[in-house]
Amino acid sequence: MLERELFLLMEGTADGAFTVTESGEIVAWNKAAEKLFGYPAADVLHKSCYEIMEGVGALGTHVCHENCSVLECAGGNISTIPNFDLHVKTLSGPRIWVNISTIVFDNKRTGRRLLVHLAHDITSQKRTEEIVARMLELSHQLEAAGESRGRPAPVVPLSDQEKHVLRMFAAGKDSSEVARQLHISSQTLRNHLHHINQKLRTHNRLEAVMQALQRKLI
Repeated sequence: MLERELFLLMEGTADGAFTVTESGEIVAWNKAAEKLFGYPAADVLHKSCYEIMEGVGALGTHVCHENCSVLECAGGNISTIPNFDLHVKTLSGPRIWVNISTIVFDNKRTGRRLLVHLAHDITSQKRTEEIVARMLELSHQLEAAGESRGRPAPVVPLSDQEKHVLRMFAAGKDSSEVARQLHISSQTLRNHLHHINQKLRTHNRLEAVMQALQRKLI
């Protein structure tokens, strides 16, 4: 009864939710998980999660395997498992990045322990992080090669708000996140970017971030 209520509750979440036993057997798979990973519930139930996802961690190591480290954590006295990012396969072929949070559910009546995984797609965020990382690497290479000697000062100094905007973009945030966290409209953000490009003599957001990093303005 308790487990059935748990599975019904999972159906109400927008995140891809799936439940596994301590041995890794999938016993529940909600509609959002079907949409996210592409696999119908009928194709994954009673199979192992590592067999379905073949998950790779942020460092390129295979996280999903028979001796899953998450299962090892849950098998001890740990009731809270940290979130982690996972690069997983989908039914259609291309891999996606998901952030996984885990809830340990102990059924006191049966003595069975279940792991409820909630997954949401962070592929676009990971791509942005990769672009920023490449930009930072290029910036460091240019500086090491002496390209950044005698940096010209901007025609007009950047305001604190404009520097804040650039720092947030450099941290990998997208336009909607920046506008939301600064409590400004999309149009106001575009105005800030226009002024920044004028001051730094750049043509777009990525170029402005690179120039600001090279000039050590942020």
